[in-house]
Amino acid sequence: MYYLVAFISGLIFSIGLGVSSMTQPQKVIGFLDIFGNWDLSLAFVMLGAILVHSLFYILSKKRTSPVLDHTFQIPSRKDLPPRLFLGSSIFGVGWGIAGYCPGPALVSLFSGQLNSFIFVSFMLLGMIFYKLTKHLHKE
Repeated sequence: MYYLVAFISGLIFSIGLGVSSMTQPQKVIGFLDIFGNWDLSLAFVMLGAILVHSLFYILSKKRTSPVLDHTFQIPSRKDLPPRLFLGSSIFGVGWGIAGYCPGPALVSLFSGQLNSFIFVSFMLLGMIFYKLTKHLHKE
């Protein structure tokens, strides 16, 4: 049941990305171009997501456990390592330059456009590089 719900959630998310055109890099780049042809549609998508999340967050706080697990998985780590800030910065710069983040990039593969395949290929290379070098990272 857990995997079915995860699949259906991912499917709904990908349909939402497609319907809102958030798989198109020019939408993201247009949102970041506040001094040019500013496109606010991403802000409305984010606002909608925040509203839906807020509703379900309030409802989940009233439960003693999640529907498909025994306990809520809440992060307990209090420190923020420098590599978190470095990784977040690299992600943000890459997102601003390419107009893709991982979810929309995977969905955009179905468009058949070469730039989405290039982005996902390099994203996978980055993941492989991390796996090969993660033993070098100190926490």
